[in-house]
Amino acid sequence: MHAPKPPFAVRLIGFAQDEGARLAAALTRSPASGPGYFCLLDESLQEPDLFVANGADPQALARLESARPGPLPPAVVVGGVPDQLHWPCLSVPLDDARLHGVLAQLMTRREQALGQLAAPPRPLSTDRRRHARLEADQPVDAFYSRRQPPPSGAVLIIDKGGAFRDHVAEVLGARKQPVEWTDSAPTAVRLCDETPVSLVMINTSTPGIDPYALCSQIKAQGGAVRTAVIFLVSRNFHYDSLRARDAGVRGLLDKPVADRHLVAALHKLLSLP
Repeated sequence: MHAPKPPFAVRLIGFAQDEGARLAAALTRSPASGPGYFCLLDESLQEPDLFVANGADPQALARLESARPGPLPPAVVVGGVPDQLHWPCLSVPLDDARLHGVLAQLMTRREQALGQLAAPPRPLSTDRRRHARLEADQPVDAFYSRRQPPPSGAVLIIDKGGAFRDHVAEVLGARKQPVEWTDSAPTAVRLCDETPVSLVMINTSTPGIDPYALCSQIKAQGGAVRTAVIFLVSRNFHYDSLRARDAGVRGLLDKPVADRHLVAALHKLLSLP
């Protein structure tokens, strides 16, 4: 028997909370014979396989345009005027059969396009901008005053074993970025206090670890302002956005973490070339 394919990650853009919840529920009702889907949380650092945007919201369409610089990943628009859009458009109210039929076609074309890419893989294009662009009348000195050198500290993995640490070290390869591992919260706090750490990745299923409390302890230390802390979460983990924001969590990655998502996150958080 063939192992079931993992569901595709969907990024919703421009939907109100109740609309997003209804759409997320519709996406989970995919036919057993077709692809499955799950919606990324707003805080997720994972690159989506598919964008779904609110066609009635001009800001959502603008975000879609900027978030999708190339032909992949595909996108579909819900609502709006089909003649004025250059993406596949679904009318509202949504029909489940129509929704999943269109998405299945898009994902089939996506896999075919990916299969035709014979060139060696290139680094994913990730948006590293965390501040608004300078206005035209702002002095150049204002730009240079914002610039900071890229992080140069270690990557610290908090996990029940060292396998993921070894994999991250392998992914970083010749960049010689130190990668450390521990399964102890006190040790993690001590390492962040005694050595430069640029990125902390906390597996939320590590026994004896409260990831929110650990992040708060790390971020409370002097010099930890630029230390990025992210969570590695399973689908059954309830991510508390408010608590995470208060603790200083930068974002999350869904487990299992595909290499392309891991590489994109490392490039973004460590400002790698």
